[in-house]
Amino acid sequence: MLNFKKEIAKFIANAVKLDENELESYIEVPKDSTNGDYAFPCFRLAKESKKSPVIIANDIKEKIVLDESIIEKVEVVSGYLNFYVNKQKMASEVIGEMLKNEDYGKSNVGNGKNIVIDYSAPNIAKPFHIGHLRSTVIGGALYKIYKYLGYNTIGINHLGDYGTQFGKMIEGYKLWKDEYNLEKNPIDQMMDIYIRINNLCKEDEKVLENCRNNFKKLEDGDPYCVELWEKFKQLSLKEFQRVYELLDSKFDSWNGEAFYSDKMQEVIAILEKTGKLEESQGAKIINLEDKGINTPIIIKKSNDSTTYATRDLAAILYRSRTYDFDKALYVVSYEQNLHFKQVFETAKLLGIDEKYTKGLEHVSFGMVLLPTGKMSTREGTVVKLEDLLDEAIQRAKTVIETKNPELENKDEVAKKVGIGAVIFNDLSNSRIKDEIFDWNTILNFQGETGPYIQYTYVRTKSIIEKSGNKFEEIQNSDIFRNIKLEYLQDEEAQNILKLIYNFEEILKQVTEKNEPSILSRYLIDVAKAYSSYYNNNKIIVEDTDIKNARIFITYATGKILEIGASLLGIKMPDKM
Repeated sequence: MLNFKKEIAKFIANAVKLDENELESYIEVPKDSTNGDYAFPCFRLAKESKKSPVIIANDIKEKIVLDESIIEKVEVVSGYLNFYVNKQKMASEVIGEMLKNEDYGKSNVGNGKNIVIDYSAPNIAKPFHIGHLRSTVIGGALYKIYKYLGYNTIGINHLGDYGTQFGKMIEGYKLWKDEYNLEKNPIDQMMDIYIRINNLCKEDEKVLENCRNNFKKLEDGDPYCVELWEKFKQLSLKEFQRVYELLDSKFDSWNGEAFYSDKMQEVIAILEKTGKLEESQGAKIINLEDKGINTPIIIKKSNDSTTYATRDLAAILYRSRTYDFDKALYVVSYEQNLHFKQVFETAKLLGIDEKYTKGLEHVSFGMVLLPTGKMSTREGTVVKLEDLLDEAIQRAKTVIETKNPELENKDEVAKKVGIGAVIFNDLSNSRIKDEIFDWNTILNFQGETGPYIQYTYVRTKSIIEKSGNKFEEIQNSDIFRNIKLEYLQDEEAQNILKLIYNFEEILKQVTEKNEPSILSRYLIDVAKAYSSYYNNNKIIVEDTDIKNARIFITYATGKILEIGASLLGIKMPDKM
């Protein structure tokens, strides 16, 4: 597909004799379409030449030689060069690409690059609660989008299956095993043990010490502790898998913290050789003050057990060797900002290639909060994710039964709509913002929501079927091969075509910022643009040429919504 930005950069480069690749990086898409389809700001050139940006813009406009079959015109506005794409060329480019490529927007831009994404990572023996939703859906969307752009993407579920909490669980089980049947509602049973043992630890320092010693025994391979730990893990994974099936989440690796238990000694040995590892109150630490981090990183506790940080360092070493990654993304809440600053800085001491330490990135996100405040497993104030998803499905079914009581496969549609609403709600705003969990907000079926995207898609499919075609087969029919481009030049059609043309660029922006909300907001824009088009243009009309042009707009909209939603992890119903 023709790259309009690149063509504009060529026109400018020929006029001012500058590098076209650098010029292309300056070109923007204006928020207001009245300022053209693309804009080139002249402020950087003005700074270098010490001339007014308006003068520079006018100078370039006088010298520029346009190919009007690509760019119709250029205007100067307040130091910007505003370029207007030839409307027929825009239409023919989108039609051509849509016809030849079922996976519209898919590219090989990431070929040869390895991306490791560490996401979800629930804690074994604890509820899979809505606090884990964000990591799971943000990481899942990034995984799918990177893969769609040709990257070799490795999704890792770094399970919280190690640490002092297991010493606590083991101690609680020792004390109260006769009171619990872990085979029945295992997560609830284990959560109850965890809350009880935490309360006891607050009251009795000796119990807390026993818990710490249990974890040390687990690290040392004590048979009883290992057997209990394995039991907790298998019971938990069985429960978690139901949630992953609902969210359509898949992983390439389930290596959790415990996987690195035999790999930490190498990390400690490497750090010791650097001379940076020092003793502090019986623990082994690395002081990072010279790197601007005032809190030291603890590598070994005073009782000789390792830490979460030690295991993360072992994971970086292992992943650099195993996956040769270009980027390693950690989709974890912003509460862990200090932890990752410490770990990433310490990773520079591991002797691995600088490529790997530069590729480490914390993709942080805001917390999910209850209206009453922060959730806590220890205090028992959690909302289980499976309960949330089940409730979302039931609420979606209630809406469907009210609006379309005769709909077939109501349960299947409710599942797609309910879960889609939850996922889209999570991904529709900047990931760094905290999210107050509220049933009324998360399951609102009005406005800029997942169900609105799905409803627009269903409408496009219904219109195409009313025209006597099948949505899945229309791409290979003759309808679009001889479309009269003059019927795609009105403003509303062009608005949709420009959005669709920019789809691959939107996906690239997602990966540049690791921000799935860019795609979510884009899909809302596409749905709104089609709603406006639909309200002002009858699609199925007698004139065959007009009808075919409008059916193409309808199909292209539906196709982009379907692909975009699937990249967010949302499935589209056929009817609603």
